[in-house]
Amino acid sequence: MSEKQKQDEKPKNEEEPNKVNEEVTDTIKEFGQLPINPSEGESPIHCLTIIGQVEGHMSLPPQNKTTKYEHLIPQVVGLCDNPKVKGILVILNTVGGDVEAGLALAELIASINKPVVSLVLGGAHSIGVPIAVASDYSFITPTATMTIHPVRMSGTVIGVQQTFEFFDQMQERIVAFVSRNSNISEDRFRQLMLDVGKLARDVGTILVGKEAVDEKIINEVGGLSEAMQKLHVLIQEEEGKACPTTP
Repeated sequence: MSEKQKQDEKPKNEEEPNKVNEEVTDTIKEFGQLPINPSEGESPIHCLTIIGQVEGHMSLPPQNKTTKYEHLIPQVVGLCDNPKVKGILVILNTVGGDVEAGLALAELIASINKPVVSLVLGGAHSIGVPIAVASDYSFITPTATMTIHPVRMSGTVIGVQQTFEFFDQMQERIVAFVSRNSNISEDRFRQLMLDVGKLARDVGTILVGKEAVDEKIINEVGGLSEAMQKLHVLIQEEEGKACPTTP
């Protein structure tokens, strides 16, 4: 190979890692996470983050930290179809947000065909509660909090019976989902949601760390290492089902 060919080849070789690094950087900026295609030797676990406010059908102001469901839905579809990804870790630190968008994400996570573990860091408030319990197993750190309160709406509200029925129907969807995907009963969850003795200027309940476990909403108190360890166990169990051994 001539000297000129070597010089022409060198920039091309340097461009490939630079292109990969740019792709990783863009994905982190846009979605707050690494690309969904792990390279050889990398972890088979993918991390999904639910942070800030869950954005619905209306865009929030640019200064708000948001989770956009239109970004997460295609990612989850890709994760389910990617054989390199064996398990998913969902990390939450959210104030809640749009009810229908949050329930859509919760239902999506609950229907993933791979092991999923969730970890509540900081807080999983309001519609963040259904998202937190949508996984196969859930953790909460000792200082993290979960706020459970009735559905509320901003903007114009028509003062008729149908409006109340609409609110009640939406609320029951949340109650049913949380009860179905955790160990708390519907009656107890409603009681926490409508409690008037916990919040000074609101209706509802704030649960801190172990209180969420005691109420049977979250499975266990723990941090990242416990969540990762549990996810690896679930992955091994899933692989054992896929490849049963014969005596």
